[in-house]
Amino acid sequence: MSVKDQKKHNGVDVDQLMQTVNAIKDNPELARFNFRANSTWVNGGHSKTTIKGFYGAGQEDTSRTKPFVIDGDEPPILLGGNAGPNAVESVLQALASCLMVGFSYNAAAQGINVRSIELDLNGEIDLHGFLGLSDKIRPGYEGINLVYKTDCDAPPEKVAEIWAHVQKTSPVLDILTNPVPVTISPGR
Repeated sequence: MSVKDQKKHNGVDVDQLMQTVNAIKDNPELARFNFRANSTWVNGGHSKTTIKGFYGAGQEDTSRTKPFVIDGDEPPILLGGNAGPNAVESVLQALASCLMVGFSYNAAAQGINVRSIELDLNGEIDLHGFLGLSDKIRPGYEGINLVYKTDCDAPPEKVAEIWAHVQKTSPVLDILTNPVPVTISPGR
């Protein structure tokens, strides 16, 4: 194991994490981030989203040398070609990813070894809303259910405490549970 690996806990450089927290305490403007994505339609339900640059910690980030390209599509039953997950499945993935980051980082900061985290998520949708067949049924998820399994060096009470904290601080969970203003306008 290299010296660099020894400084990491659960794959997290805890010293760097604490330096980041302290830097933001000292200069709150460093906490302002702007993430961006560009999506293009391919055909039918298929789209490609490219994600590369973002602004954060007071500057434009240049750490990504090539973009992430994420395909989105629909399954054949919804007239797609299965070129990627559909948008509502991507929401489940985003929520899972955010919660796992929150748990693993918080556990690392507390010196807790995590062996595994597994999240099972499902969401119920009634297509009447999406298809415009009912204005009484929302087009999005009626609800999302998540069950977690965590194997780590902490008693169940501590695991529950960390999960409660993660739920309070998760950006994606916040986005899903609180209205977020979205502006949609034509390009020039």
